Amino acid sequence: MTVTITDVHARRVWDSRGRPTVETEVYTRNGSGRAIAPAGASTGSQEALDRRDGGRRIGGMDVAGAVSAVNEIIAPALRGVPVGDQARVDELLLELDPSPRKTALGGNATIATSMAVAWAAAQSAGEPLWAHLASDRPVTIPLPQIQIVGGGAHAAGALDIQDVLVVPHGATSFAQAIEWVAEIYLAFGSARRASGARSNGVADEGGFWPDFTTNEAAIVAVVRAIDRAGLSTSQIGVALDVAATEFETAPGRYELALENRTLSRDGLLDLLAGWVRDYPIVSIEDPVSEHDADGMIAFTARVGSGVQVVGDDFLVTNAERVHRAAASGACSALLVKPNQAGTLTQAWDAARTARELGMATIVSARSGESEDVTISHLAVGWNSRQIKVGSITRGERTAKWNELIRIEESLGADADFAGSASPQFPLHR
Repeated sequence: MTVTITDVHARRVWDSRGRPTVETEVYTRNGSGRAIAPAGASTGSQEALDRRDGGRRIGGMDVAGAVSAVNEIIAPALRGVPVGDQARVDELLLELDPSPRKTALGGNATIATSMAVAWAAAQSAGEPLWAHLASDRPVTIPLPQIQIVGGGAHAAGALDIQDVLVVPHGATSFAQAIEWVAEIYLAFGSARRASGARSNGVADEGGFWPDFTTNEAAIVAVVRAIDRAGLSTSQIGVALDVAATEFETAPGRYELALENRTLSRDGLLDLLAGWVRDYPIVSIEDPVSEHDADGMIAFTARVGSGVQVVGDDFLVTNAERVHRAAASGACSALLVKPNQAGTLTQAWDAARTARELGMATIVSARSGESEDVTISHLAVGWNSRQIKVGSITRGERTAKWNELIRIEESLGADADFAGSASPQFPLHR
């Protein structure tokens, strides 16, 4: 007998930045599924928009309108729909809000509902979400990119670039990868304390909130922490999230406030290419503005296949944009953020398109997160091979890493980790 949705209910809950967000529960006769919408700080201009109430309460960030959209508009439309038909559910959501950026219902309302339906379907089938998503396809435990230093919008502009991360590609299991990064995180903190450096606390995604005088100094400090942890750059690579749109002040003009200097697009590309030459950088995300396709093409051609060039704000988890980027050589990897798209089906379409066109995929969390572990299951079930959650501190981050440890353990000898076993790194296709 087909299992259908009997009810849908949303409520206001809170995310890791102390802001309201939407949690949706989807009910069937076989049980229920629940999911919480994440929220970004550094956001692409074309991604799905959260619905916020505005006004003075809670800084205008309340979500009563989005909660009402679920309970009063979405719920009646989904009652009686087969819970296992994710495409149909998401199609109905798009019929209710056909606007490209989900401005009617709110992207927070649609993604919380879409993810909750997936959980309810998995529970109805009596299987983990990752297995439900994978069906009979093979899966891989993804290689993590883990933040050590947070900057940009994640740390009040303490660095101009947004993240300095490590990629434990030499590890033979996910559990070992996390252990290595824990050692690096501890080594970084120990070195900073020993130098007498001032601490600004913890950035939005759990990394160190830096006190450096240049952006490059943060990269140097992370590379030294790798060595101090007793590891080598043959085992651990460095990834950068430049998020260049955040410090573009005019087309092709980039203001490095930390260093009190302005660069042209070519000057920024020269700077990044120099870092690639001098440091073990394996992945660079959004090296230029989201509007600068020519800059993305130029940088991808310049660094070649040895460095993964990732489109985040540039691609906004959009299949059509992925097609254009692949055709022009604008980047070699897609960052998959389900809430950028607004539904799981749209996010999956973008990820599948990227894979079919030879691009790598990285499932990613946002700076405003919760205990929700959906993306851990998406990364495995969609066989993404890479995942980016933030650092290894703060419970909303460790919830995702710990879930992946459990999934890897549940697979036992069948667990396939996308680390040293894959010769294709950094392009984990």
